Amino acid sequence: MPTFGLRVRWDDLELRLPDDAELLALADLAADGVHNSEVVPFSWAWTRGTSEDVKRNVLAHKWKNRARAAPDDWVLSLAVVRNGEIVGEQQISAKNFPVTRSAHTGSWLGLQHHGQGIGTRMRLMALHLAFEGLDAAEMLSEAYDDNPASNAVSRRVGYAANGSRLVPREGHSAIENRYRMAQELWDARPDDLRAEITLEGVLPVRELFGINQPKQFSSSTHGSPGI
Repeated sequence: MPTFGLRVRWDDLELRLPDDAELLALADLAADGVHNSEVVPFSWAWTRGTSEDVKRNVLAHKWKNRARAAPDDWVLSLAVVRNGEIVGEQQISAKNFPVTRSAHTGSWLGLQHHGQGIGTRMRLMALHLAFEGLDAAEMLSEAYDDNPASNAVSRRVGYAANGSRLVPREGHSAIENRYRMAQELWDARPDDLRAEITLEGVLPVRELFGINQPKQFSSSTHGSPGI
């Protein structure tokens, strides 16, 4: 599977598709806690229940995502690795991407890794992959109104507010804030949001996802994709 050769690197952080052993480590990390018990940051309650419940939820979801690798429906569930240690997950997903060039991001970090700036960095790495590697036209993200950390990351990296809506959440309604990063916003981002991010193994993934007519990559002091 070409997606297993994909790498996104920035100093001590790397995004990559986890192998089976790393999936187990990711499940163990989630079972140790992803958020405080009073917080409800996800649209489905995969973090609820016993530690074994959480592990099963993570593994089932990741195995399912591995099979989503068609041009009209794909997902990259990338492990976030810091100095060799798995600390969370960064996901990019899309439907009909060759036509719309629109995709979504979603992510989580192990509770012990919160508050260290990793969330902002891994989002920037995902955006770099999307815009510089996969030729995205826009990237979308959502966060519940009572999830200040996720909302703050979207605002910090320069997304534009894209409205809000009421959605169901565990039997109640909740406000979901929506954000959009267009190519123009990404290109115009300030210097403090430009980093030495490198990509490896992008071209085989582009072929798998039906992203034809490869972009003419150019070298840059702010990172360049690999093949």
